[in-house]
Amino acid sequence: MMTAQALFEGEEVLALIPQRKPMVMLDTFYEGTDTEALTGLTVQADNLFCNGRRLTEPGLIEHIAQSASALAGYTAWRNHQPAPTGYIGEVRKCRIFRLPEVGEQLRTSVSIISEVMNVSLLLAETKSEDNLIASCQMKIYLEK
Repeated sequence: MMTAQALFEGEEVLALIPQRKPMVMLDTFYEGTDTEALTGLTVQADNLFCNGRRLTEPGLIEHIAQSASALAGYTAWRNHQPAPTGYIGEVRKCRIFRLPEVGEQLRTSVSIISEVMNVSLLLAETKSEDNLIASCQMKIYLEK
């Protein structure tokens, strides 16, 4: 899953997620299916989660969570429904290899590996160019 053309950019991404500024941690939604999505974020100096010239660990985790939320929002959008609100239930096997710098363009892939009722278990990887920045498993609870 790697498309150069974005489906949603900038303010358009707000149609997929419930978050609003200053908590928005996505600026691009590249592609999605029922179980996978590819999102992006260009790290900006005024980002709430930047400390100096780098995005912090909580910022990376929030970016991954919003990527999962965008996947759910994309599915809802395709069904002409509003984006659901989601909550992080658990983060496991989180590995952060380095903190991205201001100006870097992050690409995050999320894949749902199982769903039970309103809880999804997903795998996520965040890269800058071809370099792995972070990976984790995350459980997300979606309000229906």
